[in-house]
Amino acid sequence: MESLQKKIGDDLTRALKEHDEVRVSTVRLLFASLHNREIEKKGKGEATTLSNDEVMELIRREAKKRKEAIALYIEGRREELAAKERKELSVLEEYLPAEPGEEEIRRAIDDAITLVHPGGVKDFGKVMGVVMKTLHGAADTGKVAGMIKEKLGG
Repeated sequence: MESLQKKIGDDLTRALKEHDEVRVSTVRLLFASLHNREIEKKGKGEATTLSNDEVMELIRREAKKRKEAIALYIEGRREELAAKERKELSVLEEYLPAEPGEEEIRRAIDDAITLVHPGGVKDFGKVMGVVMKTLHGAADTGKVAGMIKEKLGG
């Protein structure tokens, strides 16, 4: 299986050849984040090679930054900047798995509650951990958290 990091590198090369400015700038920023994470791991004495899961986490983080920026730009009536962020977000989302539907999230929450036997909202973290692991981190954390709190009566 090809590493996600290699695929991103290949996509950068293709974008450079095609003069796709949005993709080039977005993927370069992503590469900078990946490189910084490798340096961070090296500083801790860990292996510097990033797993596909670590790469996915960084992509999700970058996508979240774009979503937050879009909301702020819209609030500040800066539609042209929001449009730029949307384009970057669409590039990042190409690397992410499809987000699970609400029904799939609810099933994962129910399964986690059965497994953890929470004693109320105080066990929110345990349930959240199991759910996110089950969904492989593909679901929006805020949405999942809200659904878990609702289910736990919080």
